Amino acid sequence: MTSQKTSTETAPPGGEAQRETFHAKGLSVAKVGAIGGAIIGISCIAPAYTLTSGLGPVVSVVGLQVPAVLLIGFIPMLLVLFGYRELNSAMPDSGTSFTWATRAFGPWIGWMAGWGLIAATILVLSNLAAVAVDFLFILLSQITGNPDIADLTGELWLNILITAVFTALAAWISYRGVEATQKVQIALVGFQLLALGWYVVAAFVAIGSGNAYDYTPVTLDWFNPFAAEGGLTAITAGVSLSIFLFWGWDVVVTMNEEAKDPKRTPGRAALITILVIVALYMLVTIATLSYAGIGDTGLGAGNPENQESIFAVLSSPIMGPFAILMSIAILSSSAASLQSTMISPSRTLLAMGYYGALPPSFKRISPRFKSPSVATIASAVTAIVFYTVMRLLSENALWDTITALGLMVCFYYGLTGVAAFWFFRRTWFRSVRNVFYRFLFPLLGGLALLAMFVKTAVDSYAPSYGSGSALFATTYDADGVAQDGVGLVFVMSIGILVLGVIIMAVCAVRNPAFFRGAILPRAAAPAGE
Repeated sequence: MTSQKTSTETAPPGGEAQRETFHAKGLSVAKVGAIGGAIIGISCIAPAYTLTSGLGPVVSVVGLQVPAVLLIGFIPMLLVLFGYRELNSAMPDSGTSFTWATRAFGPWIGWMAGWGLIAATILVLSNLAAVAVDFLFILLSQITGNPDIADLTGELWLNILITAVFTALAAWISYRGVEATQKVQIALVGFQLLALGWYVVAAFVAIGSGNAYDYTPVTLDWFNPFAAEGGLTAITAGVSLSIFLFWGWDVVVTMNEEAKDPKRTPGRAALITILVIVALYMLVTIATLSYAGIGDTGLGAGNPENQESIFAVLSSPIMGPFAILMSIAILSSSAASLQSTMISPSRTLLAMGYYGALPPSFKRISPRFKSPSVATIASAVTAIVFYTVMRLLSENALWDTITALGLMVCFYYGLTGVAAFWFFRRTWFRSVRNVFYRFLFPLLGGLALLAMFVKTAVDSYAPSYGSGSALFATTYDADGVAQDGVGLVFVMSIGILVLGVIIMAVCAVRNPAFFRGAILPRAAAPAGE
Protein backbone atom coordinates (compact mmCIF):
# COMPACT_ATOMS: atom_id res chain seq x y z
CA MET A 1 0.00 0.00 0.00
CA THR A 2 2.64 2.46 -1.07
CA SER A 3 0.86 4.16 -3.91
CA GLN A 4 0.08 7.82 -3.46
CA LYS A 5 -3.32 7.06 -5.03
CA THR A 6 -4.38 4.97 -2.07
CA SER A 7 -2.64 6.44 0.94
CA THR A 8 -1.01 9.57 2.23
CA GLU A 9 1.28 10.42 5.11
CA THR A 10 0.26 13.04 7.64
CA ALA A 11 2.80 15.65 8.66
CA PRO A 12 4.98 14.50 11.56
CA PRO A 13 4.81 16.40 14.84
CA GLY A 14 7.54 18.84 15.66
CA GLY A 15 8.10 22.16 17.34
CA GLU A 16 7.22 23.20 20.87
CA ALA A 17 3.63 24.17 20.12
CA GLN A 18 2.88 20.78 18.57
CA ARG A 19 4.45 18.94 21.48
CA GLU A 20 1.84 20.39 23.79
CA THR A 21 -1.12 19.88 21.46
CA PHE A 22 -2.39 16.46 20.43
CA HIS A 23 -3.60 17.09 16.93
CA ALA A 24 -5.45 15.25 14.21
CA LYS A 25 -3.61 12.67 12.16
CA GLY A 26 -5.86 12.80 9.13
CA LEU A 27 -8.72 10.60 10.46
CA SER A 28 -12.32 11.64 9.77
CA VAL A 29 -13.71 13.96 12.47
CA ALA A 30 -17.01 14.38 14.40
CA LYS A 31 -18.42 11.05 13.18
CA VAL A 32 -18.98 9.12 16.46
CA GLY A 33 -21.51 10.03 19.21
CA ALA A 34 -21.93 8.47 22.68
CA ILE A 35 -24.58 5.91 21.59
CA GLY A 36 -22.77 5.09 18.35
CA GLY A 37 -19.55 4.67 20.33
CA ALA A 38 -21.29 2.43 22.88
CA ILE A 39 -22.62 0.24 20.06
CA ILE A 40 -19.12 -0.17 18.69
CA GLY A 41 -17.85 -0.83 22.22
CA ILE A 42 -20.46 -3.56 22.82
CA SER A 43 -19.70 -4.96 19.40
CA CYS A 44 -15.99 -5.11 20.18
CA ILE A 45 -16.63 -6.93 23.47
CA ALA A 46 -19.00 -9.20 21.50
CA PRO A 47 -21.03 -10.61 24.43
CA ALA A 48 -22.38 -13.63 22.51
CA TYR A 49 -18.90 -14.66 21.38
CA THR A 50 -17.11 -13.93 24.67
CA LEU A 51 -19.68 -15.76 26.75
CA THR A 52 -19.72 -18.88 24.59
CA SER A 53 -15.92 -19.10 24.54
CA GLY A 54 -15.11 -17.65 27.98
CA LEU A 55 -17.86 -18.78 30.35
CA GLY A 56 -16.88 -22.46 30.26
CA PRO A 57 -13.21 -21.88 31.19
CA VAL A 58 -14.25 -19.62 34.09
CA VAL A 59 -16.66 -22.29 35.37
CA SER A 60 -13.86 -24.86 35.17
CA VAL A 61 -11.72 -22.71 37.47
CA VAL A 62 -14.15 -21.31 40.07
CA GLY A 63 -17.32 -23.40 39.70
CA LEU A 64 -20.50 -21.68 40.89
CA GLN A 65 -18.59 -18.58 41.99
CA VAL A 66 -18.58 -17.19 38.43
CA PRO A 67 -20.84 -14.23 39.34
CA ALA A 68 -18.44 -13.24 42.15
CA VAL A 69 -15.42 -13.49 39.85
CA LEU A 70 -17.18 -11.47 37.14
CA LEU A 71 -17.89 -8.71 39.63
CA ILE A 72 -14.27 -8.77 40.88
CA GLY A 73 -13.04 -8.53 37.28
CA PHE A 74 -15.47 -5.70 36.61
CA ILE A 75 -14.33 -3.49 39.52
CA PRO A 76 -10.71 -2.83 38.41
CA MET A 77 -12.01 -2.33 34.87
CA LEU A 78 -14.38 0.36 36.12
CA LEU A 79 -11.67 2.01 38.23
CA VAL A 80 -9.25 2.10 35.30
CA LEU A 81 -12.00 3.38 33.03
CA PHE A 82 -12.16 6.54 35.14
CA GLY A 83 -8.43 6.98 34.57
CA TYR A 84 -8.97 6.54 30.80
CA ARG A 85 -11.70 9.16 30.92
CA GLU A 86 -9.48 11.70 32.68
CA LEU A 87 -6.52 11.07 30.38
CA ASN A 88 -8.70 11.29 27.30
CA SER A 89 -10.14 14.58 28.49
CA ALA A 90 -6.62 15.99 28.89
CA MET A 91 -5.06 14.30 25.82
CA PRO A 92 -7.62 13.06 23.25
CA ASP A 93 -5.17 11.14 21.10
CA SER A 94 -5.78 7.94 19.13
CA GLY A 95 -2.59 6.45 20.60
CA THR A 96 -4.36 6.18 24.02
CA SER A 97 -2.26 3.88 26.26
CA PHE A 98 0.88 4.44 24.17
CA THR A 99 0.59 8.23 24.14
CA TRP A 100 -0.53 8.58 27.75
CA ALA A 101 2.09 6.24 29.25
CA THR A 102 4.76 8.03 27.19
CA ARG A 103 3.67 11.37 28.61
CA ALA A 104 3.58 9.99 32.15
CA PHE A 105 6.63 7.70 32.24
CA GLY A 106 8.67 8.40 29.11
CA PRO A 107 9.12 6.71 25.72
CA TRP A 108 10.27 3.23 26.81
CA ILE A 109 7.34 2.41 29.08
CA GLY A 110 4.98 4.20 26.70
CA TRP A 111 6.18 2.05 23.81
CA MET A 112 5.60 -1.14 25.80
CA ALA A 113 2.10 0.00 26.81
CA GLY A 114 1.31 0.46 23.12
CA TRP A 115 2.83 -2.92 22.35
CA GLY A 116 0.70 -4.56 25.05
CA LEU A 117 -2.47 -3.10 23.50
CA ILE A 118 -1.46 -4.20 20.00
CA ALA A 119 -0.52 -7.70 21.20
CA ALA A 120 -3.83 -8.12 23.05
CA THR A 121 -5.88 -7.10 20.04
CA ILE A 122 -3.87 -9.29 17.68
CA LEU A 123 -4.48 -12.22 20.03
CA VAL A 124 -8.20 -11.61 20.09
CA LEU A 125 -8.49 -10.93 16.36
CA SER A 126 -7.26 -14.42 15.59
CA ASN A 127 -9.53 -15.88 18.28
CA LEU A 128 -12.59 -14.03 16.98
CA ALA A 129 -12.06 -15.26 13.46
CA ALA A 130 -11.68 -18.83 14.71
CA VAL A 131 -14.95 -18.70 16.66
CA ALA A 132 -16.70 -17.22 13.62
CA VAL A 133 -15.48 -20.16 11.56
CA ASP A 134 -16.68 -22.67 14.19
CA PHE A 135 -20.19 -21.22 14.18
CA LEU A 136 -20.28 -20.85 10.42
CA PHE A 137 -19.99 -24.64 10.15
CA ILE A 138 -22.46 -25.18 13.02
CA LEU A 139 -24.95 -22.88 11.28
CA LEU A 140 -24.51 -24.69 7.96
CA SER A 141 -24.99 -27.98 9.80
CA GLN A 142 -28.26 -26.75 11.35
CA ILE A 143 -29.55 -25.41 8.04
CA THR A 144 -28.76 -28.56 6.07
CA GLY A 145 -29.51 -31.05 8.85
CA ASN A 146 -26.13 -32.68 8.24
CA PRO A 147 -24.15 -32.93 11.52
CA ASP A 148 -20.98 -33.90 9.65
CA ILE A 149 -20.65 -30.34 8.33
CA ALA A 150 -20.11 -29.04 11.89
CA ASP A 151 -17.03 -31.27 12.15
CA LEU A 152 -15.37 -29.57 9.18
CA THR A 153 -14.05 -26.88 11.55
CA GLY A 154 -11.63 -29.54 12.77
CA GLU A 155 -10.01 -29.76 9.33
CA LEU A 156 -6.90 -27.74 10.12
CA TRP A 157 -6.06 -26.16 6.78
CA LEU A 158 -9.71 -25.50 5.87
CA ASN A 159 -10.13 -23.83 9.26
CA ILE A 160 -7.02 -21.69 8.77
CA LEU A 161 -8.05 -20.72 5.21
CA ILE A 162 -11.54 -19.55 6.17
CA THR A 163 -10.20 -17.78 9.27
CA ALA A 164 -7.84 -15.84 7.01
CA VAL A 165 -10.72 -14.93 4.68
CA PHE A 166 -12.83 -13.66 7.62
CA THR A 167 -9.93 -11.57 8.92
CA ALA A 168 -9.27 -10.08 5.48
CA LEU A 169 -12.96 -9.14 5.10
CA ALA A 170 -12.96 -7.44 8.51
CA ALA A 171 -9.84 -5.48 7.59
CA TRP A 172 -11.47 -4.36 4.34
CA ILE A 173 -14.57 -3.00 6.14
CA SER A 174 -12.40 -1.30 8.77
CA TYR A 175 -10.28 0.22 6.01
CA ARG A 176 -13.42 1.82 4.59
CA GLY A 177 -13.62 4.00 7.68
CA VAL A 178 -15.50 4.47 10.94
CA GLU A 179 -18.82 5.41 9.27
CA ALA A 180 -18.98 2.07 7.47
CA THR A 181 -18.09 0.42 10.79
CA GLN A 182 -21.03 2.02 12.64
CA LYS A 183 -23.59 1.04 10.01
CA VAL A 184 -22.48 -2.59 10.07
CA GLN A 185 -22.43 -2.76 13.86
CA ILE A 186 -25.92 -1.44 14.69
CA ALA A 187 -27.75 -4.38 13.13
CA LEU A 188 -25.27 -6.99 14.34
CA VAL A 189 -25.23 -5.77 17.96
CA GLY A 190 -29.04 -5.53 18.06
CA PHE A 191 -29.41 -9.09 16.83
CA GLN A 192 -27.01 -10.64 19.34
CA LEU A 193 -28.65 -8.78 22.25
CA LEU A 194 -32.02 -10.14 21.08
CA ALA A 195 -30.66 -13.71 20.90
CA LEU A 196 -29.05 -13.53 24.35
CA GLY A 197 -32.26 -12.10 25.84
CA TRP A 198 -34.21 -14.97 24.28
CA TYR A 199 -31.73 -17.48 25.75
CA VAL A 200 -32.10 -16.01 29.27
CA VAL A 201 -35.91 -15.97 29.17
CA ALA A 202 -36.08 -19.50 27.72
CA ALA A 203 -33.70 -20.80 30.41
CA PHE A 204 -35.79 -19.35 33.24
CA VAL A 205 -38.99 -20.66 31.63
CA ALA A 206 -37.45 -24.15 31.53
CA ILE A 207 -36.37 -23.82 35.16
CA GLY A 208 -39.82 -22.62 36.20
CA SER A 209 -41.52 -25.52 34.42
CA GLY A 210 -39.20 -28.10 35.97
CA ASN A 211 -37.40 -28.90 32.71
CA ALA A 212 -33.91 -27.70 33.65
CA TYR A 213 -31.10 -30.18 32.99
CA ASP A 214 -29.60 -29.85 36.48
CA TYR A 215 -31.49 -27.15 38.36
CA THR A 216 -29.18 -25.37 40.78
CA PRO A 217 -30.78 -22.71 42.99
CA VAL A 218 -29.09 -19.33 43.23
CA THR A 219 -27.49 -18.70 46.62
CA LEU A 220 -25.39 -15.95 48.16
CA ASP A 221 -22.35 -18.24 47.87
CA TRP A 222 -22.35 -17.59 44.12
CA PHE A 223 -21.29 -14.04 44.96
CA ASN A 224 -18.63 -15.05 47.52
CA PRO A 225 -15.25 -15.61 45.79
CA PHE A 226 -13.78 -17.28 48.88
CA ALA A 227 -16.28 -20.12 48.50
CA ALA A 228 -14.44 -21.24 45.35
CA GLU A 229 -12.32 -24.36 45.60
CA GLY A 230 -8.65 -23.74 44.82
CA GLY A 231 -8.20 -20.60 46.90
CA LEU A 232 -6.40 -17.49 45.68
CA THR A 233 -4.86 -19.19 42.65
CA ALA A 234 -8.29 -20.22 41.37
CA ILE A 235 -9.73 -16.76 42.03
CA THR A 236 -6.83 -15.04 40.26
CA ALA A 237 -7.08 -17.35 37.27
CA GLY A 238 -10.84 -16.86 37.15
CA VAL A 239 -10.56 -13.07 37.36
CA SER A 240 -7.89 -13.07 34.65
CA LEU A 241 -10.30 -15.00 32.40
CA SER A 242 -13.17 -12.70 33.35
CA ILE A 243 -11.09 -9.71 32.25
CA PHE A 244 -11.08 -11.25 28.79
CA LEU A 245 -14.89 -11.15 28.97
CA PHE A 246 -14.89 -7.41 29.67
CA TRP A 247 -12.05 -6.46 27.37
CA GLY A 248 -12.78 -4.21 24.41
CA TRP A 249 -14.52 -1.14 25.83
CA ASP A 250 -11.36 0.94 25.29
CA VAL A 251 -11.77 0.72 21.51
CA VAL A 252 -14.27 3.54 22.02
CA VAL A 253 -11.49 5.72 23.41
CA THR A 254 -9.11 4.99 20.52
CA MET A 255 -11.71 6.68 18.27
CA ASN A 256 -11.44 9.93 20.24
CA GLU A 257 -10.12 11.88 17.28
CA GLU A 258 -13.20 10.75 15.29
CA ALA A 259 -15.71 11.54 18.11
CA LYS A 260 -18.19 14.42 18.05
CA ASP A 261 -16.65 15.72 21.28
CA PRO A 262 -13.15 14.21 21.53
CA LYS A 263 -12.80 15.06 25.23
CA ARG A 264 -16.20 13.86 26.54
CA THR A 265 -17.89 11.49 24.09
CA PRO A 266 -15.42 8.54 24.42
CA GLY A 267 -15.65 8.50 28.24
CA ARG A 268 -19.45 8.52 28.18
CA ALA A 269 -19.59 5.82 25.52
CA ALA A 270 -17.14 3.61 27.43
CA LEU A 271 -19.17 3.93 30.66
CA ILE A 272 -22.43 3.02 28.88
CA THR A 273 -20.69 0.06 27.27
CA ILE A 274 -19.31 -1.50 30.42
CA LEU A 275 -22.53 -1.04 32.45
CA VAL A 276 -24.64 -2.72 29.74
CA ILE A 277 -22.14 -5.56 29.49
CA VAL A 278 -21.92 -6.34 33.21
CA ALA A 279 -25.73 -6.46 33.51
CA LEU A 280 -26.00 -8.78 30.49
CA TYR A 281 -23.23 -11.08 31.73
CA MET A 282 -24.79 -11.51 35.15
CA LEU A 283 -28.17 -12.46 33.65
CA VAL A 284 -26.73 -14.98 31.18
CA THR A 285 -24.37 -16.51 33.76
CA ILE A 286 -27.06 -16.99 36.41
CA ALA A 287 -29.46 -18.45 33.84
CA THR A 288 -26.82 -20.89 32.58
CA LEU A 289 -25.66 -22.09 35.99
CA SER A 290 -29.22 -22.43 37.27
CA TYR A 291 -30.30 -24.44 34.24
CA ALA A 292 -27.24 -26.67 33.68
CA GLY A 293 -25.35 -26.74 36.99
CA ILE A 294 -21.60 -27.34 37.01
CA GLY A 295 -21.54 -31.11 36.58
CA ASP A 296 -18.72 -32.54 34.50
CA THR A 297 -20.91 -34.78 32.35
CA GLY A 298 -23.71 -34.29 29.83
CA LEU A 299 -24.95 -30.69 29.57
CA GLY A 300 -23.22 -29.62 32.80
CA ALA A 301 -21.34 -26.32 32.50
CA GLY A 302 -18.37 -28.05 34.15
CA ASN A 303 -18.08 -30.69 31.41
CA PRO A 304 -14.66 -30.12 29.74
CA GLU A 305 -16.19 -31.04 26.38
CA ASN A 306 -18.63 -28.12 26.68
CA GLN A 307 -16.20 -25.46 27.73
CA GLU A 308 -14.82 -24.33 24.39
CA SER A 309 -18.27 -23.20 23.29
CA ILE A 310 -20.97 -23.45 25.97
CA PHE A 311 -23.81 -22.14 23.78
CA ALA A 312 -23.09 -24.71 21.08
CA VAL A 313 -24.20 -27.31 23.64
CA LEU A 314 -26.90 -25.51 25.64
CA SER A 315 -28.73 -23.37 23.08
CA SER A 316 -30.62 -26.31 21.51
CA PRO A 317 -32.04 -27.79 24.75
CA ILE A 318 -32.87 -24.31 26.06
CA MET A 319 -34.12 -22.55 22.94
CA GLY A 320 -35.41 -25.52 20.95
CA PRO A 321 -35.78 -24.86 17.20
CA PHE A 322 -34.84 -21.22 17.79
CA ALA A 323 -31.29 -22.27 18.71
CA ILE A 324 -30.36 -21.33 15.19
CA LEU A 325 -30.76 -17.70 16.34
CA MET A 326 -27.91 -18.21 18.79
CA SER A 327 -25.68 -19.70 16.09
CA ILE A 328 -26.37 -16.71 13.86
CA ALA A 329 -25.84 -14.33 16.80
CA ILE A 330 -22.46 -15.83 17.68
CA LEU A 331 -21.36 -15.90 14.07
CA SER A 332 -22.42 -12.27 13.59
CA SER A 333 -21.01 -11.33 17.01
CA SER A 334 -17.61 -12.76 16.13
CA ALA A 335 -17.66 -11.15 12.71
CA ALA A 336 -18.79 -7.78 14.09
CA SER A 337 -16.19 -7.82 16.84
CA LEU A 338 -13.53 -8.94 14.40
CA GLN A 339 -14.23 -5.85 12.38
CA SER A 340 -14.62 -3.35 15.26
CA THR A 341 -11.60 -4.76 17.11
CA MET A 342 -9.51 -3.91 14.06
CA ILE A 343 -10.00 -0.24 14.99
CA SER A 344 -7.89 -0.39 18.13
CA PRO A 345 -4.51 -1.71 16.89
CA SER A 346 -4.74 0.25 13.66
CA ARG A 347 -5.21 3.57 15.55
CA THR A 348 -2.42 2.74 18.00
CA LEU A 349 -0.04 1.73 15.20
CA LEU A 350 -1.01 4.93 13.39
CA ALA A 351 -0.10 7.04 16.44
CA MET A 352 3.15 5.15 17.01
CA GLY A 353 4.14 5.77 13.39
CA TYR A 354 3.03 9.37 13.64
CA TYR A 355 5.20 10.11 16.68
CA GLY A 356 8.20 8.21 15.30
CA ALA A 357 7.99 5.18 17.61
CA LEU A 358 7.54 2.91 14.58
CA PRO A 359 8.55 3.32 10.92
CA PRO A 360 6.77 6.25 9.23
CA SER A 361 4.85 3.95 6.85
CA PHE A 362 2.45 3.18 9.73
CA LYS A 363 1.14 6.75 9.72
CA ARG A 364 -0.27 6.48 6.20
CA ILE A 365 -3.95 7.46 5.93
CA SER A 366 -6.35 6.51 3.14
CA PRO A 367 -7.20 9.82 1.42
CA ARG A 368 -10.61 8.44 0.42
CA PHE A 369 -11.78 6.74 3.63
CA LYS A 370 -9.73 8.72 6.18
CA SER A 371 -8.63 5.54 7.93
CA PRO A 372 -5.21 4.01 8.67
CA SER A 373 -4.06 2.03 5.63
CA VAL A 374 -0.75 0.32 6.39
CA ALA A 375 -1.66 -0.09 10.09
CA THR A 376 -4.96 -1.87 9.26
CA ILE A 377 -3.32 -4.24 6.79
CA ALA A 378 -0.44 -4.96 9.18
CA SER A 379 -2.91 -5.82 11.98
CA ALA A 380 -4.80 -8.27 9.78
CA VAL A 381 -1.70 -9.99 8.39
CA THR A 382 -0.17 -10.37 11.86
CA ALA A 383 -3.40 -11.86 13.25
CA ILE A 384 -3.54 -14.43 10.44
CA VAL A 385 0.09 -15.45 10.92
CA PHE A 386 -0.33 -15.68 14.69
CA TYR A 387 -3.46 -17.84 14.43
CA THR A 388 -1.79 -20.19 11.97
CA VAL A 389 1.19 -20.69 14.26
CA MET A 390 -1.03 -21.22 17.30
CA ARG A 391 -3.22 -23.80 15.57
CA LEU A 392 -0.12 -25.72 14.60
CA LEU A 393 1.25 -25.60 18.15
CA SER A 394 -1.89 -26.22 20.21
CA GLU A 395 -5.06 -28.23 19.65
CA ASN A 396 -6.77 -25.90 22.13
CA ALA A 397 -5.62 -22.61 20.63
CA LEU A 398 -8.82 -20.79 21.59
CA TRP A 399 -8.47 -21.49 25.30
CA ASP A 400 -4.76 -20.64 25.40
CA THR A 401 -5.16 -17.39 23.47
CA ILE A 402 -8.02 -16.32 25.77
CA THR A 403 -5.80 -16.86 28.81
CA ALA A 404 -2.84 -15.07 27.21
CA LEU A 405 -5.15 -12.25 26.21
CA GLY A 406 -6.16 -11.79 29.86
CA LEU A 407 -2.49 -11.37 30.76
CA MET A 408 -1.88 -8.78 28.03
CA VAL A 409 -5.00 -6.85 29.01
CA CYS A 410 -3.93 -6.74 32.67
CA PHE A 411 -0.54 -5.47 31.51
CA TYR A 412 -1.60 -2.51 29.38
CA TYR A 413 -4.76 -1.58 31.32
CA GLY A 414 -2.68 -1.65 34.52
CA LEU A 415 0.03 0.55 33.00
CA THR A 416 -2.60 2.99 31.74
CA GLY A 417 -4.27 3.19 35.14
CA VAL A 418 -0.97 3.93 36.89
CA ALA A 419 -0.09 6.41 34.11
CA ALA A 420 -3.32 8.31 34.84
CA PHE A 421 -2.46 8.39 38.54
CA TRP A 422 1.07 9.71 37.89
CA PHE A 423 0.27 12.14 35.04
CA PHE A 424 -2.21 14.04 37.22
CA ARG A 425 0.05 14.08 40.32
CA ARG A 426 0.10 17.92 40.50
CA THR A 427 -3.71 18.03 40.59
CA TRP A 428 -4.59 15.18 42.99
CA PHE A 429 -5.89 17.36 45.79
CA ARG A 430 -7.27 20.30 43.84
CA SER A 431 -10.83 19.04 44.44
CA VAL A 432 -12.71 16.12 45.98
CA ARG A 433 -13.46 14.92 42.45
CA ASN A 434 -9.76 14.80 41.63
CA VAL A 435 -9.02 12.78 44.77
CA PHE A 436 -11.25 9.98 43.46
CA TYR A 437 -10.94 10.19 39.67
CA ARG A 438 -7.27 11.18 39.34
CA PHE A 439 -5.71 9.67 42.47
CA LEU A 440 -7.59 6.84 44.16
CA PHE A 441 -9.54 5.07 41.37
CA PRO A 442 -6.81 4.84 38.68
CA LEU A 443 -4.17 3.90 41.28
CA LEU A 444 -6.23 1.08 42.80
CA GLY A 445 -7.42 -0.19 39.42
CA GLY A 446 -3.95 -0.03 37.86
CA LEU A 447 -2.19 -1.75 40.76
CA ALA A 448 -4.86 -4.45 40.98
CA LEU A 449 -4.48 -5.29 37.29
CA LEU A 450 -0.67 -5.25 37.40
CA ALA A 451 -0.72 -7.51 40.47
CA MET A 452 -3.05 -9.85 38.61
CA PHE A 453 -0.68 -9.84 35.65
CA VAL A 454 2.28 -10.88 37.83
CA LYS A 455 0.33 -13.58 39.71
CA THR A 456 -1.16 -15.09 36.54
CA ALA A 457 2.19 -14.99 34.73
CA VAL A 458 3.83 -16.94 37.57
CA ASP A 459 1.00 -19.48 37.69
CA SER A 460 0.98 -19.95 33.91
CA TYR A 461 4.54 -21.34 34.01
CA ALA A 462 3.02 -24.64 35.11
CA PRO A 463 2.56 -27.04 32.16
CA SER A 464 -1.00 -27.87 33.22
CA TYR A 465 -2.10 -24.22 33.08
CA GLY A 466 -4.75 -23.31 30.48
CA SER A 467 -5.42 -26.15 28.06
CA GLY A 468 -2.51 -28.22 29.38
CA SER A 469 -0.32 -27.58 26.32
CA ALA A 470 3.37 -27.03 27.05
CA LEU A 471 6.63 -26.56 25.24
CA PHE A 472 9.44 -29.07 25.89
CA ALA A 473 6.92 -31.51 27.42
CA THR A 474 7.93 -35.17 27.40
CA THR A 475 5.10 -36.82 29.38
CA TYR A 476 1.32 -36.43 29.33
CA ASP A 477 -1.52 -37.82 31.45
CA ALA A 478 -4.51 -39.76 30.13
CA ASP A 479 -6.33 -36.51 29.26
CA GLY A 480 -3.41 -35.20 27.21
CA VAL A 481 -2.34 -32.64 29.84
CA ALA A 482 1.41 -32.03 29.87
CA GLN A 483 3.20 -33.15 33.05
CA ASP A 484 6.45 -31.28 32.46
CA GLY A 485 7.87 -28.52 30.29
CA VAL A 486 6.85 -24.85 30.27
CA GLY A 487 3.19 -23.83 30.01
CA LEU A 488 2.22 -22.58 26.55
CA VAL A 489 0.30 -19.61 27.99
CA PHE A 490 3.46 -18.44 29.80
CA VAL A 491 5.60 -18.88 26.70
CA MET A 492 3.03 -17.06 24.56
CA SER A 493 2.43 -14.07 26.84
CA ILE A 494 5.95 -13.49 28.15
CA GLY A 495 7.40 -14.31 24.74
CA ILE A 496 5.23 -11.60 23.19
CA LEU A 497 6.52 -9.05 25.71
CA VAL A 498 10.14 -10.08 25.09
CA LEU A 499 9.54 -9.78 21.34
CA GLY A 500 8.21 -6.28 22.00
CA VAL A 501 11.41 -5.35 23.85
CA ILE A 502 13.51 -6.57 20.90
CA ILE A 503 11.45 -4.63 18.33
CA MET A 504 11.55 -1.55 20.57
CA ALA A 505 15.37 -1.73 20.72
CA VAL A 506 15.54 -1.93 16.92
CA CYS A 507 13.19 1.06 16.60
CA ALA A 508 15.31 3.01 19.10
CA VAL A 509 18.38 2.50 16.92
CA ARG A 510 16.59 3.47 13.71
CA ASN A 511 14.38 6.27 15.09
CA PRO A 512 16.22 7.68 18.14
CA ALA A 513 14.34 11.01 18.28
CA PHE A 514 11.22 9.51 19.86
CA PHE A 515 13.23 7.56 22.42
CA ARG A 516 15.17 10.70 23.40
CA GLY A 517 11.84 12.33 24.23
CA ALA A 518 12.30 14.88 21.46
CA ILE A 519 8.87 14.27 19.88
CA LEU A 520 6.54 13.25 22.70
CA PRO A 521 8.22 14.42 25.93
CA ARG A 522 7.37 13.25 29.43
CA ALA A 523 5.18 15.74 31.33
CA ALA A 524 2.56 16.15 34.05
CA ALA A 525 -0.81 17.88 33.93
CA PRO A 526 -0.63 21.58 34.87
CA ALA A 527 -1.07 22.10 38.62
CA GLY A 528 -3.97 24.48 38.10
CA GLU A 529 -6.33 21.96 36.48
